[in-house]
Formats: sequence, structure tokens, C-alpha cells
Amino acid sequence: MKGRWSIVAVACLTSCGPAAAPKDPHPPATSAELRSASVEEIERAVREPGARAVLLNVWATWCGPCREEFPELLRLGREYRQRGLRLILVSADFADQAGAARDFLKRQGVDFTTFLKTGDDMKFIDRLDPGWTGALPATFVYDGQGRLQHFHEGRTTYAELEPLVRSAMSATDSLTHEASP
Repeated sequence: MKGRWSIVAVACLTSCGPAAAPKDPHPPATSAELRSASVEEIERAVREPGARAVLLNVWATWCGPCREEFPELLRLGREYRQRGLRLILVSADFADQAGAARDFLKRQGVDFTTFLKTGDDMKFIDRLDPGWTGALPATFVYDGQGRLQHFHEGRTTYAELEPLVRSAMSATDSLTHEASP
């Protein structure tokens, strides 16, 4: 179990390889905050009240598939924000790569706080989902109560995620109606 992260990192480094990051046609005027956070802080952000669904994505600047899917995640986050979707981005870059992560976020037009993972890799992986091998990208869809509804390892698309987000929102709505008198 201990070697799982290093094997995945080597596999991703060889398969993720360099790829041209898709360019956002509308670069932002402001930049996002990149804040170091433990897995406990990230879990608190997932459970923070006010969302009908939460889409959490773990990515890294050195991961080609992460960079490829990023614009679609942002599009989904922007289109569903007013409907109650909270998008949480967590960089798995190392602390000495924080500058590259900030530059990437700025180029992508991210204008909200993003997290830089800190702490033990295996604890981080196992707390988010014990079935996660540690491969990147990793995407988690939670309902508004912070309960995991779906997990996907590897690159995903807007078309794949949109129905999962809608389903998580519906699960939250059902819980809200059940709790009402």
C-alpha cells in the first residue's frame, strides 16, 4: 500500500507527459489564491454549507490529462455555479512548483481560491477515497451534504460530468424535501 503513490506518480509522469495546455480565450484580469491545505481542510471545504453539489478535482501542472480536462471543469463550474455547484480544485504539485501552478491557474482564468495539497500522500488519497490509486487527474462529485456520489480516476469531460453533477444536486434536493415538515 505504501508504494502505491510512487508507482502511480512514475506511471503518470511517463504517460501524462508534456502536452500543450488548452488556452482560455478570455484570460482573467485577476489571479486566484493558491492556498496550502491539508486533507482535513479540503474535506471541510467540501462539507461547507451552501452548495447543492460539490465537484472536487485533484490535478497537477505536470499531468497532461489534467491540463487537457481543466477548461471543461471550469466551464461546468461556471455554468452550474448559480445553480449551487461548488468547484474545488486541488493541486497535487509539490510546494516548489507552486509558482507554475499559480501561472497555470491564471492562464486558465481561475478567479477563486484553489488548494495546494499538503501532508502525507497516502493519508490524502485514502481519506478522499480508499479505492483511489493516486492516479491523476481524480474527480469526486459530492452531494450538498458532502457525501461522495461519484469518483472518477483519469481524464473526464463536461459531457460525462454534467449528469453526475445534476444527479448529486437532485440527491441534495431530495434530502432537503425529506427534512422539511
